Amino acid sequence: MIYKTSGVCSSEVSFEIEEKTEVVKAVHFKGGCSGNASGISRLVVGMPIDEVIQKLEGIPCGYKTTSCPDQLAKALKKWRSEK
Repeated sequence: MIYKTSGVCSSEVSFEIEEKTEVVKAVHFKGGCSGNASGISRLVVGMPIDEVIQKLEGIPCGYKTTSCPDQLAKALKKWRSEK
């Protein structure tokens, strides 16, 4: 799925989910801070989406009320709602 982000430097986040187990298989951020995005992506691969959402939802970035991790949590919630 490709999710258009809002309020962050990254313009989108794409990801793959193992549908049967709801485990994250891959994550890629387009734009933004490459080191942070790459780190987040590597850390969440292999995790159940509920755990990713729980850990990342609500994280701000500086003065912003959202962040790339928070946007990933929003994307995963949207994936689940559309499933």
